[in-house]
Amino acid sequence: MNNSPQRHREHRENIFTQLRSARNGILTKEMKHVAADEGLEPEFVRKEIAAGRMIIPANVNHRNLKPIGIGIAARCKINANIGNSAISSDEGLELKKLCVALEHGADAVMDLSTGCDIDRIRRAIVAACDKPVGTVPMYEAAEMVEKIEDLTVDQLMAVIERHAEQGVDFITVHCGLLRSHIPLAQKRVTGIVSRGGALLARWMKKRGEENPLYTNFDRLLEICRKHDLSLSLGDGLRPGCLADASDSAQFAELETLGELTRKAWEKDVQVMVEGPGHIPFDQIEFNIKKQIELCNGAPFYVLGPLVTDIAAGYDHIASAIGGTMAAYAGASMLCYVTPKEHLGLPAEEDVRQGVIAHKIAAHAADIARGRKGARERDDALSRARFALDWERQFELLLDPKRAREYWESARPEVSGLRSQVCSMCGPKFCAMKLSRELTDL
Repeated sequence: MNNSPQRHREHRENIFTQLRSARNGILTKEMKHVAADEGLEPEFVRKEIAAGRMIIPANVNHRNLKPIGIGIAARCKINANIGNSAISSDEGLELKKLCVALEHGADAVMDLSTGCDIDRIRRAIVAACDKPVGTVPMYEAAEMVEKIEDLTVDQLMAVIERHAEQGVDFITVHCGLLRSHIPLAQKRVTGIVSRGGALLARWMKKRGEENPLYTNFDRLLEICRKHDLSLSLGDGLRPGCLADASDSAQFAELETLGELTRKAWEKDVQVMVEGPGHIPFDQIEFNIKKQIELCNGAPFYVLGPLVTDIAAGYDHIASAIGGTMAAYAGASMLCYVTPKEHLGLPAEEDVRQGVIAHKIAAHAADIARGRKGARERDDALSRARFALDWERQFELLLDPKRAREYWESARPEVSGLRSQVCSMCGPKFCAMKLSRELTDL
């Protein structure tokens, strides 16, 4: 999809981003694809993009991309984070994690590599991934210098340009964290928990200068416009614990992100805004509504949020609980959290569990919001369950392999034959079987 040299050449010459095309009344192939995928009218998709309420992350250099729509009118999407660290993983392992994420339904993938071979790993992931790929350029920029305060604006912009040229579809940039916000964060229990945010805060404090991504935002937008690179405006001051949720630091940055969203739109650059990490359940809806208000309805991309701080080892569950509420309240994409959150770099099985947990959260919210066709799969599954049609059930489940493993390992033997019922109730107490037989009585 969308890998023709003509599309690449036209976009580079005319700088027609998806947003500019939509505003000019042009229906792109990507918009038509998203409309068909979402069961929406193409013209409706175009209008949502023109209004900034939906984005299609589709870098003109990502040749094998199957575009997706991220916005309140579309199905809630989920992103899976992969990437190595300085002490763990390599290209081969990250590609395996990519395959696991895509196999289990991730709609987008972010390469958050921070160790060695960052450039090679990113190139391999973009080449192997047919879904939108995101990165945090600051991580690679930080590896270029011994101390982050030695990083120059030219070095940072060169890294961003390289990511764009290699086909990255969206980048997280912490442009809204200003010098005046740092004292607010220093009052917190956990301070600044965003890696990119913490690096920039140190850069500003050591150099006595304003955030270079803020002061050079126009320069950043020119790079994005040239490649149709979407911005994911990062929340460098997201709360890292419940005690820090919904504080003055978080909302001061969010106000700045609203300002930058409007500036990006003026340059025809697509934007989504990132949201908080740890939020008490009762504050989630308020946070979503606040973002929609301050950022003029730009798609909200949230990490979790995690609804408790004491679930390490099970943070994918704490995150999925918060994610369901966030998506129901209006978030457009959930960033998954794995069981390894706060504990270590996720392995393949952690990626699998994180993806499935957040696919459940996103799907549950789609059903609750009454999105077109969201419940069809559930209803089909229920009919297959009542009919004890196991093969059909497996076809419809989010993780058919895991369900089959459990079923096969626990199937009972009845009179030397494999039973049609499961081992939970057995043949005598199977409510579905008994209910079906009522018509014969």
